[in-house]
Amino acid sequence: MNLLPKSSKEFGSADYWEKFFQHRGKKTFEWYGTYLELCEVLHKYIKPKEKVLVIGCGNSELSEQLYDVGYQDIVNIDISEVVIKQMKERNGSRRPHMSFLKMDMMHMEFPDATFQVVLDKGTLDAVLTDEEEKTLRQVDRMLAEVGRVLQVGGRYLCISLAQAHILKKAVGHFSREGWMVRVHQVTNSQDQVSEAEPRFSLPVFAFVMTKFRPVPGSALQIFELCTQEQGKPVRLESADRLAEAVRERQHYAWLCSQLRRKAAGLGNVSLDLCSGDTGEPRYTLHVVDNPAVKPSRDNHFAIFIIPQGRETEWLFGMEEGRKQLASSAGFRRLVTVALHRGQQYDSMDSIQAELSARVMELAPAEMPPQQQVPFLSVGGDIGVRTVQQRAHSALSGDYVIEDVQGEDRRYFRRLIFLSNRNVVQSEARLLKDVSHRAQKKRKKDKKKQQPAISEDIPPAPGQCIDKSYLCCEHHKAMIAGLALLRNPELLLETPLALLVVGLGGGSLPLFVHDHFPKSRIDAVEIDPSMLEVATQWFGFAQSDRMKVHIADGLDYVTSLAGGEARPHYDVIMFDVDSKDPTLGMSCPPPAFVDQLFLQKVKSILSREGIFILNLVCRDLGLKESVLAGLRAAFPLLYVRRIEGEVNEILFCQLHPEQKLATPELLEQAQALERTLRKPGQSWDDTYVLSDMLKTVKIV
Repeated sequence: MNLLPKSSKEFGSADYWEKFFQHRGKKTFEWYGTYLELCEVLHKYIKPKEKVLVIGCGNSELSEQLYDVGYQDIVNIDISEVVIKQMKERNGSRRPHMSFLKMDMMHMEFPDATFQVVLDKGTLDAVLTDEEEKTLRQVDRMLAEVGRVLQVGGRYLCISLAQAHILKKAVGHFSREGWMVRVHQVTNSQDQVSEAEPRFSLPVFAFVMTKFRPVPGSALQIFELCTQEQGKPVRLESADRLAEAVRERQHYAWLCSQLRRKAAGLGNVSLDLCSGDTGEPRYTLHVVDNPAVKPSRDNHFAIFIIPQGRETEWLFGMEEGRKQLASSAGFRRLVTVALHRGQQYDSMDSIQAELSARVMELAPAEMPPQQQVPFLSVGGDIGVRTVQQRAHSALSGDYVIEDVQGEDRRYFRRLIFLSNRNVVQSEARLLKDVSHRAQKKRKKDKKKQQPAISEDIPPAPGQCIDKSYLCCEHHKAMIAGLALLRNPELLLETPLALLVVGLGGGSLPLFVHDHFPKSRIDAVEIDPSMLEVATQWFGFAQSDRMKVHIADGLDYVTSLAGGEARPHYDVIMFDVDSKDPTLGMSCPPPAFVDQLFLQKVKSILSREGIFILNLVCRDLGLKESVLAGLRAAFPLLYVRRIEGEVNEILFCQLHPEQKLATPELLEQAQALERTLRKPGQSWDDTYVLSDMLKTVKIV
């Protein structure tokens, strides 16, 4: 006979449980784990001499096993007369001091403050089947009765799956009563070893609600979470934060169970592991399956630790990059681990020790038992990240300025908007002498080899920035686009007029200012905080040739186009990001490529000038629409895709002398570069202008 209920409401029916135990007979029914799986938390919160009430006992062996190890003052109640009779027969002579009573837990017959512990394994979950008014009234009566029969200092110990509606009800009820609320993770889904009953994909939790004496006028509420790997409880600020933390644990357990079942075929999934002390994200894990790899004993599973500061690179930060990494590593499943800024990491060994138990839960089912899992990294290094400043902008949100060590041991300064923490907004290379001094200071403290936040690199003014070097590939491509202007070999002596919309750290306009001595630059930035950031941290400075206008780029261009003395720029550059992540195009905002606005851009561009646009668009349909709009506005459109990134640099011209094929384009780029490499000019030898234009295509 199928013993499962026809609907969840039957869980609250006495008739259902009578039939259930009649047909099940003497076979025990262990919801949410056996004694061996639960004994650690039970012994932690129940003392042997305490008087214990077990509500909804069923025919579980839990009370019997507690009795046999010394917990002998136990009273069991259940609404089913059948099961109470079975349990009395089973225990009458063997456990004479343990009692079994047929009783409705919503109307218990015990005096007030009779017990020090009320133990509930799955009963609240069985009763609270929905959030209908009738059900909630029944649960209110049940919980009120639990509170009534408990002594002050007593504990309601409820074993539960902690589904959202159950957690909300239990936590809300007891926190309003002034009790201390602790949610203790008991097991992960894979810890449940018995195969006799169907198992759950969710972890099992214990609600530990401790009854405090009411204090009139007190609004103190205590919420704590205790996880398996942490051991000690973590204090959380609210019931909502507690619920969020539990959901995170459940999501992780569900993913683990799916990954084990599907072996190397679930696809790519990501999840956060949070700090047990703060509840803040500490590691971000990406699971990458590579079914193309033929299985062998040693290639089932590996963990790759991404050095701090390098999580933004294409190989580690993009799905396609991680697939390539997994393929190169040659493992059926690779888990990449990104380290969060603001967290302390001591060494690769300490990270491995911290993660070993958790990441093994992500191993594929076919991996041989006792298989050693390798931890991989780049040169065995966890990298260096120094957060120089954390701040908030009313327009851009929270952001950080951080210095990181690159793969060539050089240091780089970055601006990161925390709303999109894996995207580098602006980047500049630090001068070698500054990097070297910082590195020497770090070696003085061997106990903290790789601090996540330190004061080793002082807040340095502009002279620490290597202004000859462009870090961002799309900035390099935008500068290379100047080779499309007439007579590029004469540009150093030409009075160029440029409009740059989007300042960020100021690297792009600063590079033009320093390398083209006759240039005049108007930079437009909507966020005044970014001018402060560029000036303090990225060596940016205004001059008589470079002015920053704090304004909306749309309004600024519109005002120029409508003015009587309309300026004409030789170069217009758009490098402005969107604050709306739902658009499918993060750079620029769609209004910047609207047809009416493009007409205004055309009106302030000189006849032989060039309009250069940084486009970041993941929506193929939207991108085609943008390109079509640009082709309609400009007779000539070149596109340069940035390899390993989503960026595409668009070069638009109104009245070009001719359409340049790739050889002619490269020849002009080489002519410009020869001029820039002349003695007395600061130029980074790794930057080859012609390389930036090799893949340019006319569309």
